[in-house]
Amino acid sequence: MTAIAQIGRSTRKPKGEGHERRGEILAAAERIFVEKGYEGATIRKIAEEVGLSSTALYMHFADKAEILNEICRTAFDGLLQRQLETMSACTDPLACVAELARGYMAFGFDHPNAYRLAFMTPTLLAPDGSQTVAQQTAAELYQAFETSVGRAIEAGRLYGDRAVLTQTMWAGVHGLVSLMITKPHFGWAERDQLIDAQIASMLKGFGQP
Repeated sequence: MTAIAQIGRSTRKPKGEGHERRGEILAAAERIFVEKGYEGATIRKIAEEVGLSSTALYMHFADKAEILNEICRTAFDGLLQRQLETMSACTDPLACVAELARGYMAFGFDHPNAYRLAFMTPTLLAPDGSQTVAQQTAAELYQAFETSVGRAIEAGRLYGDRAVLTQTMWAGVHGLVSLMITKPHFGWAERDQLIDAQIASMLKGFGQP
């Protein structure tokens, strides 16, 4: 065996368990998607980052769209579970809206890469043109927030059209998170104060008939 062949073989990582290897691929892909963008990322780059051949990577994922969808699905699932738990524990409908908004923003700040991919990447369709699992989970996440807003409206704590209020609030919290993630060197005020001010302004703005 030549020295070059030995070097090439030495860069390959030992074969791990399937679940562990998939996790390594997803972590590497997440970094590359954020750094290079979806279009700039390739299966070859992702495979090299993990120490696999492209052929070996295809044993775990069909293409990079499936990898991105899995990253987004995982991010959505974790956030959705926490939001549903918040809804179950809330007794005050207005406080519930505030906590859901706070939980959404906290997730974005705690998981900026996953947030970029899940909420700031162009929507991808499944090969058959249907919604991906990530999109379906995202729809459930939105529905949970809309349900909470609807309860606050029914209780007379918020006023306005349910869909308009939900989408306006969603856009508001997303705007703050996405700006702070993409412009980290801007002279932002203290994060918790910004979160509190954002939520207070939304609730006050829609809390009057």
